[in-house]
Amino acid sequence: MTTPAWAVWQGAPEEPYTVGLEEEIMLLDPADWALAQSADSVLADISPELHTHVTPETHGSALELRTGVHRTVRGAIEELAELRARLVEELEPMGLRAAAAGTHPFAVWQDTVVPSGSRQQAVYGSMRELARREPTFALHVHVGVPDAEDAIRLVNRLRAHVPLLLAMSANSPFWQGRDTGLASARTPLFQAFPRVGIPRAFRDYADYVDVVDLLIRCQAFPEATFLWWDVRPQPRFGTVEVRVMDAQTTMAQNTALVALVQSIVRLELSEGFVSPAELEVPEVLDENRFLAARDGMEADLIDRERECRRPARERLGLLLARCAPHARELDCATELSAARRLSEQPGSVRQLAIAREPGRLAGLVATMADAFAESATGRGAPAR
Repeated sequence: MTTPAWAVWQGAPEEPYTVGLEEEIMLLDPADWALAQSADSVLADISPELHTHVTPETHGSALELRTGVHRTVRGAIEELAELRARLVEELEPMGLRAAAAGTHPFAVWQDTVVPSGSRQQAVYGSMRELARREPTFALHVHVGVPDAEDAIRLVNRLRAHVPLLLAMSANSPFWQGRDTGLASARTPLFQAFPRVGIPRAFRDYADYVDVVDLLIRCQAFPEATFLWWDVRPQPRFGTVEVRVMDAQTTMAQNTALVALVQSIVRLELSEGFVSPAELEVPEVLDENRFLAARDGMEADLIDRERECRRPARERLGLLLARCAPHARELDCATELSAARRLSEQPGSVRQLAIAREPGRLAGLVATMADAFAESATGRGAPAR
């Protein structure tokens, strides 16, 4: 059977483990720190140089920053910091600010606007009013995988890492002005969309292509990027994309997570960490994903092999030890060292602490905007 054009794998054999980043950011009105529904006008006014790295999102208050392809985490992080700084500079004369987190702390769905772009209108046509729920914001990490069969094998194995990556990145405790009690309110909010969550295991790449192409031929959706799974193959880039993580407020947080993802990919493809038993019961994976969204790094995750609950930090410690030699080979050992510090005070914990100070949620958003603006000087710093 001929491989459909969309599924031809574009991996680069000479460039394994390259990194590219996509960061969804929020546009803000500094008068009251509410979301600014200004994506269309911003895209019309920014410079051509920046425009090549910025794309619209489903909501009119969101934009996505996209880096190029980098051999190292350091290179990708430096470019993302530069894009943040350039965006801040160009937003200033428009009277706008920017910030990054999994959700805006006090946005409500009634204020949501869907941009005019064809993809955004297609999403609205498919999702109807679900597309006007409160916007959510994510960090997506692409890692280069030269071979399609390796890519699908990696996707299958990364399913077991989804809960821990979500726990590490949880950065959205507030929703509609309330403390939700969740570390990542973004996770259940985004769950309103179809084709999200942890994908099922695929036998091989042909199995994945057969399933997705059937849905495309039957016009369930126009193309494969309408699969919004936590982790997915990206044939046109030759990458596996990890999508489960909340957007991060600081570049230090981004640095730790990107280094962890790249190191996990090399670990799983070269020697393996996840046991077959961990992948056998999808209900366990789904439950761990919920526990991670609820409790963040305080979660006790289900251990399928021992049939008990174990602290997420214990799992992280074991994983970091196995990732260490791979991080050295990838030249991201320094960046990976920030992961343990991030796990001690992830974004959700920092947000809750800041929201107790004078100014409460408006003050929290102002602090997030300041952190975004400081990105040019804070690139790659350790998590504090």
